[in-house]
Amino acid sequence: MARLQGTLSLIMPAYNEGERIYNNLYTALAQVEPLAEQVELIVVNDGSRDNTWQEICRAAAEEERIVPVNCPQNEGKGNALRVGTAKARGAYIAFCDSDLDLAPAQLDRFIEILQRENADAVIGSKMHPDSHVDYPLVRRIYSWGYYILLRVLFRLNTRDTQTGLKLFKAETIRPVMRMVLVKRYAFDIEVLALIHSRGGKIASAPIDLVFQRIANGRINWNDIFRMLWDTAAVFYRLKILHYYDKLPQGQKETLSV
Repeated sequence: MARLQGTLSLIMPAYNEGERIYNNLYTALAQVEPLAEQVELIVVNDGSRDNTWQEICRAAAEEERIVPVNCPQNEGKGNALRVGTAKARGAYIAFCDSDLDLAPAQLDRFIEILQRENADAVIGSKMHPDSHVDYPLVRRIYSWGYYILLRVLFRLNTRDTQTGLKLFKAETIRPVMRMVLVKRYAFDIEVLALIHSRGGKIASAPIDLVFQRIANGRINWNDIFRMLWDTAAVFYRLKILHYYDKLPQGQKETLSV
C-alpha cells in the first residue's frame, strides 16, 4: 500500500447530509488513516438546512482529527473546498464528496500515481481504462463533449475533470485556491486550468463508482448552461484578460467561515 510521509488533509464538503454524515465521517477517517503518517478530516458544512452541522459537531467532539467548519450560507461546493483548504495543515490535500459514492480508500491508487509520476495533482477519472463505473449513457456523452471543449480551450489533456475524488500537493493547491473565483459549476475547471497554466503536472487515476446523482435529479439543462457559462468565464479571465497573472504574488483572499 502506498503511504504518504507527513500529514494528509481530507476535505469533505457537506450539504444536507444529516442522516448519514456522522457515520460517513468515521468511515472516511478509518479508510484514510493507513495512507499517511497523520491525517485530519476537515468537513465543511455548506449552509445545510437540516441537522448536518449538529452531526458534524457531534463527531468532532468525539474525534479530534475531525475538524468542523461552518459556512452559514449555501455558496456551493467550490466555496466549501476553498474554505476547507484554507484550514488544512497537511503537506497533501485531498477532496472527497461526503456521500462516499467514491470511497476515500481509493486514494491509495492516487498516492501511488503521485509518487511514481512525481505529479502535482492526481484526479479521479470515470473515463480511465481501468475504472469501474456504472453511469448513464447521456452522462458519458456530456463528459466526452466537455472533454473535447476543455482540450480546445485550455489544452487540458484530462478526460474527466468533475469526479469528486482528487489529491494534491499542498504547495500546488494552496496558491491556486487563493485565486479561484468560481464557487459552483466550473470550479474544478478553474482549479485544473490554473494548475496547468502554472506548469503543474496533472495525472489521472482509475476509480470505482456506481453513479447515482443524475437519477436523483441533480443535473438539468440549467446546470449545463451554467457550467458552460462559467467555463467560458474562466477561459476569458485566463486566456484573454490574463487576470490571474496580474494578481499580486502570494495574494490571499479572505474566506468567510
